[in-house]
Amino acid sequence: MKVKPLADRILVRRIEEKEVKKGGIIIPDTAKEKPQEAEVVAVGPGAIGEDGKRVPMDVKKGDRILIGKYAGTEVKIDGKEYIIMREEDVLAIIG
Repeated sequence: MKVKPLADRILVRRIEEKEVKKGGIIIPDTAKEKPQEAEVVAVGPGAIGEDGKRVPMDVKKGDRILIGKYAGTEVKIDGKEYIIMREEDVLAIIG
């Protein structure tokens, strides 16, 4: 399924951190924090500014970004979990 976000929204997929087991302790999934690193899967065309012109997006498909733990709206598409969020909710671009 092809998804195209509208205006200044982006579709991202959280990047799961590698599970490291030290001393044989396994942390259950319910106790783990949500990862704050994500990959941009799709980008909208950008918001329309006060002058009526489209404002270009700073992020692009394939960028690795930092997001807030509870940013955006979680959605499931073809059995995979994604987040749709506004570009203004992106904290930083990595790399």
